[in-house]
Amino acid sequence: MERIVLRRRPEGLVTWDDVELVTVDLPELAEGEALLHNEVMAIDASVRSWLSPAKGYLPPVEIGEAVRCSSAGRIVASRCDAYAVGDVVTSLAGWEEYSIVRDDLFTTWLSEPDPGYDTTGYLSLYGSTGCTAYIGMVEVGRVAEGDTVVVSAAAGATGSIAAQIAKLHGARVIGIAGSDEKCAWLLDELGLDGAINHRTEDVSARIKELGPRVDLFFDNVGGPVLDAVLSRLAMHARVVLCGAISTYNDTEKAPGPSNYLQLIQQRASMTGFLSLDDIPRFGEIGEHLRRWEREGRLRYHADLYDGLRSSVDALNAMFTGANTGKVVIRLADPA
Repeated sequence: MERIVLRRRPEGLVTWDDVELVTVDLPELAEGEALLHNEVMAIDASVRSWLSPAKGYLPPVEIGEAVRCSSAGRIVASRCDAYAVGDVVTSLAGWEEYSIVRDDLFTTWLSEPDPGYDTTGYLSLYGSTGCTAYIGMVEVGRVAEGDTVVVSAAAGATGSIAAQIAKLHGARVIGIAGSDEKCAWLLDELGLDGAINHRTEDVSARIKELGPRVDLFFDNVGGPVLDAVLSRLAMHARVVLCGAISTYNDTEKAPGPSNYLQLIQQRASMTGFLSLDDIPRFGEIGEHLRRWEREGRLRYHADLYDGLRSSVDALNAMFTGANTGKVVIRLADPA
């Protein structure tokens, strides 16, 4: 089978000098293990952070290990009571055709054998991406009817779901994105109330025009965008820190936002969260998301890449602004 392993710590965008495509034998299964054929792989900003040496909420990928990512597919061999051949599961696996999975926190059974199961939909909406958006917007941010909500990276996987969830709760939603095309998509396809191109517009000034004050900010970006939105907080505003994609390629620690004193002046709060803490609830939350999708009130978009060899391009698309919605790599059917 083929896998892509880390050969050196990347600086900036990942190149093929940083990773290597290797061919290895299929592993022998030990008791309690199953073999997952990865049909689709999710590319998230966190993939890049795991290639850096600093330890985060998960340890970094070690040199020589497969690059880590979420995946979904079907069990093709099993010595684990939790999974039968043909079962659909999702796991924190790697850039590889097949992965060893176990009955643990990082692997979730999704379905008995079902040829029509939507694994792309799971990675894009029903799984960690959608659940992260739901938890951050509803439970951490406490979105309420009448709120003015701003979402950064609003055309991305998590941001686009979070923005729609805010609309479902009766909020007025402004999305921040990195191109005019993405801003048009936010307005025309997702029905947001406003959109700001942070590359060409003054974010703080545009929020003043559209807002004018922000009750809830769902931040996926950090950096100057976070600083700009802090300048426009309403009294008792909530800032939810989901990610900081603007810093993941940096080699030095990012400076703190200069406008943080607005949190004091506006009696506001800033809260970070990890949906990893709520993995046992993903099934329950996913059902809320499925119902909204069936009702036509929530949609997802997946940017699809084909084959393991597209992994580097797919990851870099997250940082060049080339993606809209979820970045998903489709692998070939098993031989």
